[in-house]
Amino acid sequence: MKDERPPTLWTRREVQTRSAWALLGASLVAATGAFVRLLFPRVRADPPTKVVLGRPDEFAVGEVSERFKRSHRLILVREAKGFYALRSVCTHLGCVPAWSSAQEKFKCPCHGSGFHRDGVNFEGPAPRPLERLAIALDAQHNLVVDTAVVLRNERGDWSRPEAFLAWPREGRP
Repeated sequence: MKDERPPTLWTRREVQTRSAWALLGASLVAATGAFVRLLFPRVRADPPTKVVLGRPDEFAVGEVSERFKRSHRLILVREAKGFYALRSVCTHLGCVPAWSSAQEKFKCPCHGSGFHRDGVNFEGPAPRPLERLAIALDAQHNLVVDTAVVLRNERGDWSRPEAFLAWPREGRP
């Protein structure tokens, strides 16, 4: 007596063989796609580090300008003798301090650190003063701050010429 079963489309062995070949083909396609993607690296588009803030006469003496705090993470301070730019990041844990004109200080909302107008810390857990950024004039006499050049007081960087822009300059507008 013969075992007479109705014929099927594929046997179990053919299904397993074809599945293995399909899996191998999909793996090769994925590997080829990954290799082609490797040939075209992702390029990071960081914002420019040099920020043009405007003409010096646009800022009043004694002004603490927070106009650039959100866009460029900097605060511009105008004194009678010139300008300096502070990085608007608390040196404790990186929160953004806010200027309080009533109290004449920067106050960190996260942990209560306080900073004088010049960025020196005087209260709270902040271990060091705020960082300054390099400031200069460009050829068109606009204020330019380079956010890539960070100047720290404890290293003596605040005495460097790019930490403070004397204004008005003798013999120049």
